Amino acid sequence: MSSTADLIARRNRTIGPYSPLFYREPLHFVSARGVWFTEASGDRYLDGYNNVPHVGHANERVVRALADQAATLNVHTRYLNERVIDYSERLLATFAGDLDRVFFGNSGSEANELALRISRQLSGATGVLVSDYSYHGTTIALAEMTTGLETREPLGAHVRAIRIPDLDRDARPEPAVLADALAQVDAAIASLQEAGFGVAACLFDPLFSTEGMPRVPRGLLTGIADRVRAAGGFVIADEVQSGFGRTGSHMWGHEYAGLAPDLVTMGKPMGNGHPMSAVVTSEGVLDAFGSRNEFFNTFAGNPVSAAVGEAVLLEMEDRGLREQARVLGLQARARLEALAERHEFVRAAKGTGMFLGLDFAVDGAPAPELAVRVVEEMKSRRVLISRIGRDRNVLKVRPPLAFGAAELPILLDALEESLGVVRG
Repeated sequence: MSSTADLIARRNRTIGPYSPLFYREPLHFVSARGVWFTEASGDRYLDGYNNVPHVGHANERVVRALADQAATLNVHTRYLNERVIDYSERLLATFAGDLDRVFFGNSGSEANELALRISRQLSGATGVLVSDYSYHGTTIALAEMTTGLETREPLGAHVRAIRIPDLDRDARPEPAVLADALAQVDAAIASLQEAGFGVAACLFDPLFSTEGMPRVPRGLLTGIADRVRAAGGFVIADEVQSGFGRTGSHMWGHEYAGLAPDLVTMGKPMGNGHPMSAVVTSEGVLDAFGSRNEFFNTFAGNPVSAAVGEAVLLEMEDRGLREQARVLGLQARARLEALAERHEFVRAAKGTGMFLGLDFAVDGAPAPELAVRVVEEMKSRRVLISRIGRDRNVLKVRPPLAFGAAELPILLDALEESLGVVRG
């Protein structure tokens, strides 16, 4: 087996040195099962970070569904297949209101690109509102509205980026914070209209994950949605991180946020590692777009993907994973709040369900150096987490939803020890 140094050198000679690696000393995993990785050294690491293996790494039900269907039939959707329809019905049954039609894709980027394409065609406009620290994918259109990662493409002239407020950082009364944020939205919409772009859509993650899970004022998302619709645009909810029961209390992040979107995009956890995505919308939107576009995707919605996606939903249901996330999330949040009370450098506990974090600050200023030290300390204790936010000072705890009651104390104890070390 290659040494770490040799593997990095080979990696740089093939996929290049610019694709990031986690940690000062990268990890080389050779297998994973449930919520545990096995490293090349034989050490086991608890996965407190990855939302892609939603129902657990190498989940037996998912693997069996994939293998059985691949050994039977795998073909595109220009032929009838009952399994594809079964999965479509099961997926759509998790949505409320008129969200009752689905387009399938292969990645979150592809889903967001399609949602933007639909919005542009149906609105007749091109202007888009995003947050000023966000990420929604890797296509050209999405690169031009990426504000949370380094990209060579400048922000598109048709894009307006809005600062999402955080009540944990802003001491003003909540109504004042909300009024300022919505005034910013009004100004952005007016700017798009004056420039001739109009408003095609707003695109947000309902939990504002990349932004650092800010505690937003009540009414912010609905206020944005009302203004976008009044301007003729569509509301897109990016559920790649916040969906599939992640909040514990709701299946979808937009439900948790009290938002009724026109289009919902999803990816990563949908296939437990198998490349899948979707755009869910209404019959009216699908008919308006589909009747004017022969939309087809060779690999999207194939029977193997449908089998995998259905297995994920069945596993979630049979194991009660959303309820488990709710219960464990409440326990974890209480422990995080106690840690925030104990340590003066922890400004606030963040998140809900099984998407949690701690916001680090010293003398009121973000403290990313403490966040990265805690992440490395956790790694030394064989527990994996990461960090997010504009200042990279918010811990990111977003494990597979299969993360259970036996694992939670391991993570929380390691976190408590790590906090003690970094400011000991």
